[in-house]
Amino acid sequence: MFTGNRGCLVDESREVVRHHRGSLWITCVTSYRGWKSPLEEPRHWTPLFFLDDAVALAAGHRPCGLCRRDDYRSYRDSIRHGLGQRERVSAADLNRRLAAERLQRGRGLSRAADRKLWRESIERLPTGTVIVENEIPLLVTADKLFRFGFDGWSEGVQRPGNGQVTVLTPPTSVLAMMHGHKPALHESAL
Repeated sequence: MFTGNRGCLVDESREVVRHHRGSLWITCVTSYRGWKSPLEEPRHWTPLFFLDDAVALAAGHRPCGLCRRDDYRSYRDSIRHGLGQRERVSAADLNRRLAAERLQRGRGLSRAADRKLWRESIERLPTGTVIVENEIPLLVTADKLFRFGFDGWSEGVQRPGNGQVTVLTPPTSVLAMMHGHKPALHESAL
């Protein structure tokens, strides 16, 4: 459903050489104003692709302020509300918060082991949060848990009523969803 930007990830020979470049990790619509972006152009951002918002948010991205203006405002304003602030949270502040919550120090293309996970009571988690159980990502909805697959979320199982779980979605994005931001979910989770 979405594409993502983590900066230029390829070298001059168009080989993927880095996991990310910089702290601006945004999620964009796949088509906007007829703009075309090359998939592996040196010195140009390298598109990534996400099943839906839940996957993008779990990866540490936030909605783009240009092509997803309404979603960006919803995300930003929900965080402001969750923090109890009167002033708007800036895009730079959002980027800093998410960068601090995504990865531990590390290097290389595969950074899954460097992801910062955290614990929370499942009853506190909003729809759209992704948790990890036995190294399997699961989407939390109001009454079900769905297993991730590249072609969609699997048939759901009953959501537990209580208990601590390991959360993949960064705390800032969970805060946004707890305070009104509604992520766009793939049809397989609806």
